[in-house]
Amino acid sequence: MFQKLGVQLFTVRNYLLDSDLTDLTFRKLADMGYTEVQTAGNVFDEKCFGELAAKNGIKIIGTHYDYKKILNNPEETMEIHRMWGTTNVGIGGMPQPARTNLDELKKFILEFNRTAEIYAKNGFKLTYHNHNFEFVRIDGYKTLMDLLYEGFDPATVSFVLDTCWVAAGGGDVNAWLEKLAGRIDILHLKDLMIKRDKDGNLKPDVTEVGNGNLDWDSILKTAQKIGVKYYVVEQDGNFPGSAFDSLKMSADFLKKYQI
Repeated sequence: MFQKLGVQLFTVRNYLLDSDLTDLTFRKLADMGYTEVQTAGNVFDEKCFGELAAKNGIKIIGTHYDYKKILNNPEETMEIHRMWGTTNVGIGGMPQPARTNLDELKKFILEFNRTAEIYAKNGFKLTYHNHNFEFVRIDGYKTLMDLLYEGFDPATVSFVLDTCWVAAGGGDVNAWLEKLAGRIDILHLKDLMIKRDKDGNLKPDVTEVGNGNLDWDSILKTAQKIGVKYYVVEQDGNFPGSAFDSLKMSADFLKKYQI
């Protein structure tokens, strides 16, 4: 159903602290079959970071970048993304005030669209990654996700749909894939499991792809149908061993879907 498999580097954030460690991390990811990455911030020289990715056969296909830099330093931001070879400039979530206040949410959508126009004129697209809080009904009727869907300009903004967080928010993953057809370049492959916390209460948590409750046959079939370009594994935590152990489990499971 897809050819290349990517990884969101937030999964291995603790192994990207310097150039030597990053070089080793990229090598380990490539050995597992990951050939594409989406960044999650960077703590050392951007040029060196990009060169290490290329050295290990890794292509940067998008970012989670600093929103203030996207807003206030567009030329520098675009130059770094050109250097990395990607046109997808993204954020991992909206500012805190917009998450609970309808007026702030509308202000954020307007600001994001205005900024996206600047980037689009230079060949870039802004991307937005969802969590589960977007599925709260902020005005008593519509969810934040509904308003993002209605408000973002499809010509200049795309969604990085996160399968786990859609399900954790009570959404239907396949329905949202269909709804956002043509508006998803990057899909986060993340599974959802239910576990008990220390007090015995049930809570949702992330897990390796194939180790949770999501229906990957139908999700990946729908994703292919609507034209998703990049398939990116992300696991925020809940590692039974190391992050690399979990990423190998996900990669091994997903091999049956690669063509």
